[in-house]
Amino acid sequence: MRVTVDGVPVDLPEEATLLTAVRAAGLDVPTLCHDDRLTPVGSCRACLVRVDGRVAASCVTPATEGAQVRVEEDDLHRLRHDAVEVIVSALPPYALEGDGELAQVCQELGIEPETAQQGAGRGRDDSHPFVRLDRDLCIACGRCVRMCAEVQGTFALTLTGRGPETVVAPGTGGLWVDSDCVACGGCVDTCPTGAITEPGLPIGTRLSALTSTRTTCGYCGVGCTLDVLTRDGEVAAIRPAREGPVNRGHACVKGRFAHGFLHSPERLTQPLLRRGSGLEPVSWTEALGHIARELRAAVEEAGPDAVAAVSSARATNEENYLIQKFMRVVVGTNNVDNCSRLCHSPSAAGLTATFGLAGGTDSLEDVERADCLLVVGANPIEAHPVVGARLLRQVLHGTRLIVADPRAVGLADHADVHLRPRPGTNVALFNGLAHVLLAEGLIDEDFLSHRATGLPELTAVLDDYPPDQVAAITGVPAADLVAAARLYGHARRPAIVYGLGVTEHLHGTDGVRTLANLAILRGAVGTEGGYGVNPLRGQNNVQGASDMGALPDLLPGYGKVRDPVTRGRAEQIWGTRLPAHDGLRIPDMFAAARSGDLRVLWVVGEDVASTDPDANRVVEALETCPLVVSQELFLSETARHADVVLPAASWLEKDGTFVNFDRRFQRVRPTLVPPGQARTDFAIVHALAAAYGADLGCPTPAEALAECGRVAPVFAGISHERLDREGAIPWPCPDPGRPGESRLYRDRFATTDGLAHLAARDYLPPGESADDDYPLILITGRRWAHYNSGNMTGRSGTIDLDPADRLDVHPADAARLAVRDGDPVVVESRHGQATLPARVTEEVTQGQLFCAFHFPSSGVNALTSGHADTVTSCPEYKVTAVRLCARPDSLR
Repeated sequence: MRVTVDGVPVDLPEEATLLTAVRAAGLDVPTLCHDDRLTPVGSCRACLVRVDGRVAASCVTPATEGAQVRVEEDDLHRLRHDAVEVIVSALPPYALEGDGELAQVCQELGIEPETAQQGAGRGRDDSHPFVRLDRDLCIACGRCVRMCAEVQGTFALTLTGRGPETVVAPGTGGLWVDSDCVACGGCVDTCPTGAITEPGLPIGTRLSALTSTRTTCGYCGVGCTLDVLTRDGEVAAIRPAREGPVNRGHACVKGRFAHGFLHSPERLTQPLLRRGSGLEPVSWTEALGHIARELRAAVEEAGPDAVAAVSSARATNEENYLIQKFMRVVVGTNNVDNCSRLCHSPSAAGLTATFGLAGGTDSLEDVERADCLLVVGANPIEAHPVVGARLLRQVLHGTRLIVADPRAVGLADHADVHLRPRPGTNVALFNGLAHVLLAEGLIDEDFLSHRATGLPELTAVLDDYPPDQVAAITGVPAADLVAAARLYGHARRPAIVYGLGVTEHLHGTDGVRTLANLAILRGAVGTEGGYGVNPLRGQNNVQGASDMGALPDLLPGYGKVRDPVTRGRAEQIWGTRLPAHDGLRIPDMFAAARSGDLRVLWVVGEDVASTDPDANRVVEALETCPLVVSQELFLSETARHADVVLPAASWLEKDGTFVNFDRRFQRVRPTLVPPGQARTDFAIVHALAAAYGADLGCPTPAEALAECGRVAPVFAGISHERLDREGAIPWPCPDPGRPGESRLYRDRFATTDGLAHLAARDYLPPGESADDDYPLILITGRRWAHYNSGNMTGRSGTIDLDPADRLDVHPADAARLAVRDGDPVVVESRHGQATLPARVTEEVTQGQLFCAFHFPSSGVNALTSGHADTVTSCPEYKVTAVRLCARPDSLR
């Protein structure tokens, strides 16, 4: 439609408002109750304009074809001035301090600070570590309430009181810290008056006096774009960027507030070298010299395969690239791996075998266009909160939802169908869903004929998985299985989103492949008929670490080390011959250390003694290996067993890039200088190479990424310069003059024959099952306020929100074992023991337990087994047979 604003014609889309028209004409009006991300309400009356002769609030008035809008008229200026002046007159004098939104509006309208004359009287709520409420500054605009409901989906806030006494309050009553608030910070961002603030930016702060640096979050794999505000060498606050392609101005408690670890007194600030039984501070020269001598001795005496490195999903792409290059070019071994081995290696293997590439098929924007979501083995509300919030918004606006998860958490509360399979029975569940799709004709026969292969073999296997048989294996009622299959099968644009509940199993790769079968049967990948199969990656750069070749069998860009063509290209660029055999995976590294075959183990940014399964055996490997080097922020459990500890920089102190869960490269920029003598991993690898007498080239992260693009053409079109100019770029992107592919396989699949490969896989039982000795099944995972082993969140204010570990126990099991809520209980498996306080809840199914792994002192991973995916060696974290024992006397 066309609208005229003060004589300027503007063209607008349907459903545009007059406020959109005003801004399109290059004008603006104040909007104290308005946020573009929220439903407009028009309560403040500050955005008044005249349309076709009548005065209207522009934020809530629809634009119409041919409308004549007036903005710059004296009487309208007075009306807007008076509306804001009335609001300000009810506020205390300090309301207009600083350069916040209200202060700026008043300055533009000529409203003097003396207008605010109301004295204090309604009080404050400073109970929460990250969110502070000053009720005297609340103008009841409702933006915070709408933000919490419409963007975050928590519904934790409400407006209470009447008339001028109306004020925001936690919906549960009482203190903010005791409410349902998940500390996403959205209410802080949207509040126009400073009624809701954060500790680093109290009312009166002049944002213009702070230094702002745009970077990418270093917590989970969502890849939120953040603006880090610093003053005097410290982080004052972190705010989500409105332009962020994934988060769109939203964040979670970790990315937003969990930065206190930066200045923890426990930060490592100088190298440590083991002398006798203790670690002692030494110079970088001495530490690197010691490593280089031991490294050279190991290679000379036992060969290059006596050395191994665990690279890091917390490190940048450029650092991972440099680490794997060091191992292959300088040491001469493929013994390099990263923590994707422990989480999504079955995704890489399964998606590559099925479709051809080791990444999700579609972008988050594509997934948001789905009319039916199948969310499997994931709890994004807690583990990936920004994605969880976006998916929840879809569901609240009508998208159908199927959740497959043993626990009743997060999105499961909003599901049309919630399937609760027994842990370890995913393949049977997915085969059962596929059986119903085939039996009821809910398949795309044209797609299967022209773009897929393997249907006859799959059909033969699926004959053994009718709903009743699947119900017997999985515990999922046959009627629920059929309902879920029909919901997915009748959808016009279905999408699959999955997490570690699919991959961390003895047959995790089979789980990924049989889940992908559903999308292929429906023709819902690479077409307009759906949005594919999309893994939610756990750590910030777990996708990128693998993309960069920090894997024992794959070079950068997933070229096989055994393939002479891809290996030859790397050899030509790196100028040396490379080993042609696969290296050791992480579990194999530990086994080699225990057997005496591994002489040097270099662990970068991973606390393997806390996060890897069967932790007692991991510690045995660390203690047996002659030289263990730990590169860390803190003296982690792994570092305590190391012979050399190197102090590393955090994600807020680095330059480079990350790749998020939907394959987007994004820039990481340093906001602070590392403390003391700490260095970036990039600088440490270069220094170690120099101490060894080698030159890795690539003196800067930008040059490292450029070289990676020559080794792996799939990344050739991506550079720091282009990312700085354009923002996020997804791979594949082989051409610097063309955009990356956010949606894969539009024309053909990346398999050798160009077809999607259906997988005919039978259900096989997990590595452990409940029995008379160990009658319960333990599932491990994440909780909302924490991240991995807690090295960062455990030293930030988030620990105050969720200060203790706990074991979730079903009420029936608790009653049978005489366990009460809060009781400390001993959990025993065939591998170890841990003590945890019980939390009695129906979130878990009878016979199942759940706990997180964020508190190393609990020893949870001493319980988990050495069973691993038969294809990739990914540990079976999701199925451990345990028993609950009597409470220890000391804890009764």
